[in-house]
Amino acid sequence: MSESPVESMQPERTCAYRILRYTPNLVRDEWVNIGVLVYDPQSGERRLRLIEEQEEYARLRRLHPEADESLLRALRDNLEDRFDSFRNLNGHGSNGGASNGSALQELLRKWDDTLSNALQLAPQKGVIANDLDAELERLYGDHVALPRVSSRVGAPGSRFQMRSYCSQVFRQAHIWDRIQKSVRAAEFTFPGDPMRIDYSYRRNGTRGFIQTLSVSRAPGDAKGIAHTFEDIAAKSTLKTEFAAITDIDLKENNDRNRFVARTLRDVGIEPVPLDHFAVWVAKLKPMIQ
Repeated sequence: MSESPVESMQPERTCAYRILRYTPNLVRDEWVNIGVLVYDPQSGERRLRLIEEQEEYARLRRLHPEADESLLRALRDNLEDRFDSFRNLNGHGSNGGASNGSALQELLRKWDDTLSNALQLAPQKGVIANDLDAELERLYGDHVALPRVSSRVGAPGSRFQMRSYCSQVFRQAHIWDRIQKSVRAAEFTFPGDPMRIDYSYRRNGTRGFIQTLSVSRAPGDAKGIAHTFEDIAAKSTLKTEFAAITDIDLKENNDRNRFVARTLRDVGIEPVPLDHFAVWVAKLKPMIQ
């Protein structure tokens, strides 16, 4: 029996968030928002997201031509590692409840004093949320994502918009809690790899991976996805399967579309147009553990 929306709704809770700012020139006091941390002060449960798209970095370079892009690309993994190290060093387990919340608050206080001058946490603000993942997406869209401009109907979307739609489909299918989000590619490639896989799932001894791909904006990204998924298949201890969610249907009579389709299929990646994603998820749902 499928659960109803009421049954799947998580209780509301009082959470907090901090915006991560990049300020390369303190004298000018000019910053750009590059990330969001949203967390439950009681349990310590948290979600972190930083800029990762080429368009986001292009905007950052326009605003701050001297921005240290290599530093920023490694920042998310660095902060996640510091979260984990601090928790382990202070003896807070994954189920520590309020102790995890206290540890997180203590770490953030330390960061306020010790983060580099170029990286700053904006003052804490409160928010009511029943889903940290959904709230992270909302806050990221409001504070960090590229400003949306009016566009013609049917204009291709960014990966941010694609992920928002995919997340909505997972929630409507009531499998959001069974989907792993933002998986580090470095787990399968090499230390320092900044790439994140959008979604992962498990079914019958198989681990699946899903990555959004904006063919209209960055068809060349297909090569990076193909290479990364080859590494995952080679190093995973489980059987693997892969899907790339494309913003448009790949037409054989279009050279760019044909290049993307062949690049993906040559390494066993199934291209799934965004318009077909809901149907694809409906077929996958009964098999997901």
